[in-house]
Amino acid sequence: MALTTTTVESGLSRARRGVAPGGPAGSANRKSKLSAQTSRTFFWLLLPSVVLLVLIHGYPLIHAGVQATHDGSLIETGNFVGAENFAAVLSSPAFWKAAQFTLLFTIVGVFGSWLVGLGLALLLRTKIPAGGTFKVLLLLPWVVPIVVSSTAWNWLVATPDSLIPAIFRNLGLGTPLFLADPTLAAVTVMVFKVWVSFPFMMMMTSAALASVDTTVYEAASMDGATRWQQFSQITLPLIARSTYISWILMTIFCVNDFPTIYLLTGGGPVSATTSLVVLAYRTVFQDFATGPGVAIAFLMTMTLVVISVLLYRQIRKSSVE
Repeated sequence: MALTTTTVESGLSRARRGVAPGGPAGSANRKSKLSAQTSRTFFWLLLPSVVLLVLIHGYPLIHAGVQATHDGSLIETGNFVGAENFAAVLSSPAFWKAAQFTLLFTIVGVFGSWLVGLGLALLLRTKIPAGGTFKVLLLLPWVVPIVVSSTAWNWLVATPDSLIPAIFRNLGLGTPLFLADPTLAAVTVMVFKVWVSFPFMMMMTSAALASVDTTVYEAASMDGATRWQQFSQITLPLIARSTYISWILMTIFCVNDFPTIYLLTGGGPVSATTSLVVLAYRTVFQDFATGPGVAIAFLMTMTLVVISVLLYRQIRKSSVE
């Protein structure tokens, strides 16, 4: 038994490296080192773009930093208050309530859409009738403008006479108020986010799976690996880099997602679906408190930077040995 387990693990290790039981399945990918001249050429070609990006994003960032440290409004800078805006934001119960919802919204949005996208990407690798047409239809939630999608979901769940509440009522399950009940509204917004985001995850995963050589699975099967062992020890490690990149991008999308929430619930009811970006918008454009609103945005940005750095480290560690 121990010998069989060792054989399977050895086979899986060879499969991840692209080596079949009888020898190499193909030439291994080796990174070629760029010559010094080529590196200098790349540097001078990239320099104008980098300078342009710094100029485009640098001024708004500096101006936002000035606003975050002043008690001004949209039309005047106001007096310098230092870190008082940040202290006021961090001591506000509304901020922590919005942060809690943003965290939950992001976790469900990232991993919910990834699981659905991964499952569909694996399904599309199999031979199914009209696979190309099916893939195009699955892209519709991502392609359709968010205004159209949110309008359709409002039509489905917004009122007691909408389609889904009517179905619940006809089944004797009562009449759920999906956008009026705080808990149901939060769940609805998160499900909606997964709905509009899973096509992106599906495409990212499909592209990663397409780069995996099928011979590694043949090698693993010859060594007695089960389907689950092939998936957990070959598929997931080989697409790990793409997975971490998609997690970084989707985390940014979720934390900064304003239209998905605002068009569906407006942040209500009773602020149950108010995320940090919605709170920042309300603070600046409804309460006209520019300093605290920009401070919220800065705190969001710093959090995203930390998360991105942590996931980027995982990308560097995920190279297959």
